[in-house]
Amino acid sequence: MRIVHGMLFLLVLVASGCATLGQGLLPPRFEVAEDRQGELRLLLPTPARPMGGASVRIWARVQNPNPFGLTLSAVDGTLFMEQRQAALVDFPLGLPLGAAQDTVIPLDIGINFADVPALRDVLTRAVVGSPVGYRLDGRMTVDAGMLGRPIFGPTTLLQGEVQTRR
Repeated sequence: MRIVHGMLFLLVLVASGCATLGQGLLPPRFEVAEDRQGELRLLLPTPARPMGGASVRIWARVQNPNPFGLTLSAVDGTLFMEQRQAALVDFPLGLPLGAAQDTVIPLDIGINFADVPALRDVLTRAVVGSPVGYRLDGRMTVDAGMLGRPIFGPTTLLQGEVQTRR
């Protein structure tokens, strides 16, 4: 009987520890990678993109603030260029992050100007070589093993400027 009580106590202790850990799960932190410049490339018109478009590459430093490893499974959201909605994003990442680890990743986003006619100001700034402001708002899904697959957000993940590359 004592063994049963001891095992029951141990089970309750472990379960409460996991519940506390699950409530304390922190979302990965995103910030602009200071040592990597974001890029905007203008794309010529094609049959698939009759009005042309742009390719945006943003470099993000992603940090796991938790004392255990997890996987950043996905990021989805909206890219704004000069405060105008430019593209919807959906990144199925599968990025493993160790305890307190950080890494730098590129996020590549395509913009079709036919889909977003309000971006003419962005196009003008890009053509003359001026920096173009961006903001990436979204949600992130993590795989934390036995702690589940929580979704964090919506929140502003990244904000900065990209420079036109020719």
